[in-house]
Amino acid sequence: MNAPAGAIRKKRHPFLQSLVKQREMWLLCVPIIVWVAVFCYYPMYGLLMAFVDYVPGREIWECDFVGLKYFARFITGNDFPRLLRNTLAMSGLSLTVGFVCPILFAFMLNELGNLKIKKFVQTASYLPHFISWVVAGAMVTQLLATDGVLNDLLLATGLIDEPISYLQKGEWYWGLYTVINIWKGLGWSTIIYLSAMSGVDEELYQAGVIDGLGRLGLARHITLPTLVPTIVLLWIMNVGNILTAGFDQHLIIGNTITQRYWDVIDTYSYRYGVQQGYYSMGTAVSFMKALVGFVLVLVTNFIARRASDVALF
Repeated sequence: MNAPAGAIRKKRHPFLQSLVKQREMWLLCVPIIVWVAVFCYYPMYGLLMAFVDYVPGREIWECDFVGLKYFARFITGNDFPRLLRNTLAMSGLSLTVGFVCPILFAFMLNELGNLKIKKFVQTASYLPHFISWVVAGAMVTQLLATDGVLNDLLLATGLIDEPISYLQKGEWYWGLYTVINIWKGLGWSTIIYLSAMSGVDEELYQAGVIDGLGRLGLARHITLPTLVPTIVLLWIMNVGNILTAGFDQHLIIGNTITQRYWDVIDTYSYRYGVQQGYYSMGTAVSFMKALVGFVLVLVTNFIARRASDVALF
């Protein structure tokens, strides 16, 4: 006995059902899918260079297979402790100070009652995000140079007797990097938290006021719990980038005097893989960094799911 036509339709895979039902939407996504496949997934074929002695001009499969040779050489090299120290130090500052600042700034903007002032401050805060690091680095250099604006101002007010070489003091570099990153990304990161705050039901605030909560109480008991899912998700993604501690800014504001403080894994990979032509070494370093970041995302996501029931997947 043949099954009814309706029963056959019910056995269709859910993905195929959505594909047929939303075929116009999928057709619109075809160019994006093709772009991702060509420019994001196809170049991953080049990761094979990390496992061979790559010679420019030859196909990868024609090169001698060396296994984990370049991974081991990087980890056991003399530069590895310094690179790891600098990378983790600056990433740690970004994950703590740099991560908290946008949250606090979003709370302060949310408390502004004057809408015009609020829009002006918000616009002014995220404008640096659109400035390239080349321009931002030139601005920082002009500001902090020995004959720069800051030294001229301090000398004119009598606070110092001689110019300070801010950019030549390696022990100041990590703090300088953190401040510059906060200045450049503060406003843009704040947008995410302000969007989450805008979704809070106004009746919750009204109920809180009736219960006697002040501004701090409303922020602590209503606004902050609303932001927790957003904070957790962003934290998970940022942990995955713990081995990414900047690149452009180091090449622009860094110098040979402070190199032992700003030289990180990315600049090392660029120096060996691009400038000196050791493509296998540069690929191995970048691949290892991406692999560690992926594992950290999985671990952090698992912990977040168990602790707060909020996770990426």
